[in-house]
Amino acid sequence: MTVPIPVPLRARGGWPAGTADVGALRPMATTDLDRVLAVEMQAYSFPWSRGNFVDSLAAGYVAELLEPAHGPLLGYYLALPGVGEMHLLNLTVAPEFQGRGLAHRLMDRLEARAQELGLPSLWLEVRASNVRARELYRCRGFAEVGLRRGYYPAPGSKREDAVVMSRTLSSNADAGGAHAAG
Repeated sequence: MTVPIPVPLRARGGWPAGTADVGALRPMATTDLDRVLAVEMQAYSFPWSRGNFVDSLAAGYVAELLEPAHGPLLGYYLALPGVGEMHLLNLTVAPEFQGRGLAHRLMDRLEARAQELGLPSLWLEVRASNVRARELYRCRGFAEVGLRRGYYPAPGSKREDAVVMSRTLSSNADAGGAHAAG
């Protein structure tokens, strides 16, 4: 059953037209993996495997889906809570729904979950070639703090570098108790 979870509006002007009521966020379960893998295969040349998702869920990682009450899976994220940080492992919006502000909605929820868990910072790796995602993270306050050479698989036998990015979240007191700064 999908239960709507309050998701804070972005600090800068709310949601783009037509995205505010697209769906609810709910925890990801292993029963969702066929749908998740279908999106993953559409979105990436080198998608996560079923085993990657199963292992992440079994380990208790934070994993949520964005979906309407009746309709296709819009997106999801998985993150690893650690000591003093939340590490984003996978954030995906189904290709046909990209460019509608849904990645911001997922990021808002991830930031809120990190704060609920008392984790003051977010970390992630992103392909050096993924300019769109790097811009999303930059506009959300992430800074590029490092490079992991040869981190991602690439066509042929090549490897692609990952840009390491991080962001310190506002405390609840700084954000008025509502949500993380966007």
